[in-house]
This record gives sequence, structure tokens and C-alpha cells, in this order.
Amino acid sequence: MKYQKIRGHKRKHRDIERWRLENLELRLDLIEKYGYDHIDIVVHPWCDISIIKSEFPEPVRKTKQLILNGLIDIYYSWKKQLDKIGQPYYLKIWLFEPRFSKSQVVCGIKDRIDYYENLFFEPEIGKQFQSMNYGSLKKRLDAFKWEYSLDEDHIENDYVGEPKQYLTDNDFLETKRWFDKTMKKPHRITKLDDAIEYYSFRKGDAWLGGHN
Repeated sequence: MKYQKIRGHKRKHRDIERWRLENLELRLDLIEKYGYDHIDIVVHPWCDISIIKSEFPEPVRKTKQLILNGLIDIYYSWKKQLDKIGQPYYLKIWLFEPRFSKSQVVCGIKDRIDYYENLFFEPEIGKQFQSMNYGSLKKRLDAFKWEYSLDEDHIENDYVGEPKQYLTDNDFLETKRWFDKTMKKPHRITKLDDAIEYYSFRKGDAWLGGHN
């Protein structure tokens, strides 16, 4: 995989500050209607979908610290607003490594609480969160309780489907070749019933941080 060079860091830092300010307010209408809200790192180029066979490197140094600081600010702002609702809620920072750009703040109420609490796979052998790896944010991060889980990509066993679902036979064969190749990689299997299985491929670590 080739990586594209990121340019204009000062502009990126201004974009990060704009993203932070725009997302301090919890969308209570979504909470009331759907029972949850979340905010991704919506900052160019990490929120973009690549249409060529290359990717942007993950944020590092000051850029990474600014984004993580923004996630922390959003967390605390949302917590104040959720505390006023007067009902149980789920609120955590999902911090992914090394896929940091996937990190987000997630909240939910009612049945979403159990859903989020059981969403990630927790391995038997855990890890300790290393807040010192985030420089000047160590003190802020130490105020959170961090739970260790796995960052995984999931594929269902019927992912390939039938040839008739594709525009061409070549599209079907190409997808099947990709699936067969992927299934040779290490993965774990979750069996939902007699017909449905999920294959989970580890990509890194998922740290879930919160106060409640």
C-alpha cells in the first residue's frame, strides 16, 4: 500500500479546531429519536474515501494531539449535557491504535447501552493503557478509565453472495478471490446461528475510555 504525503499542516490544525468547536454540542434530537449519537474525526484527508490504491498516513505528533484533545473536549461537553437528561447513558471515547483516524466519541441511551457495552471483543490477555505515549495529554488521559479490546474488521460468511447479484462474472470472481485470500489470514469466528457466521480480523487495539 502506498501512502500519500500530507501537506499544509497549519491548515489541517485550523480544520481540527473547527471540527472540535462544531461538535461540542450533543445532537439531542438524534438521541431522542435513535437513542445514540457519535462523532468521527471529520477532518480532511482522514475522513475521505480513497479512490486510488493509496492511503494517507495516520495523524502523528502535534496533529494527533490536537485531534485527541478535541475528542476529550467533546466527551466532557457531551457528558455535561447527558447528565442533565437524568437517565442512564453510555459515553466513551473509542481510541484506536494504530488506526487512530477511526477514533470517535460515542454515546447512547436505553438499549444502546448494552449494545455498545458488548460491541467489542475483549481478549483474555489484556494490556495496560500507556498514556505517556500521548505526550502532554497524559494527565487528561489518566483521568479516564481505559478498557482494552480489539480493533477488528468483520466479514459475514455470505459476503460473496451469488453470481446473479453482480453485473459481470468477472466482478463475482474478483470478489470471491479476494474473500478466499482474506480467509487465509488469522481470524476468529463468531457463530450467530446455523446459517450465519462472522469472521473477525484483528487490525490493532481499541481503547474504550470513560468515567461512567
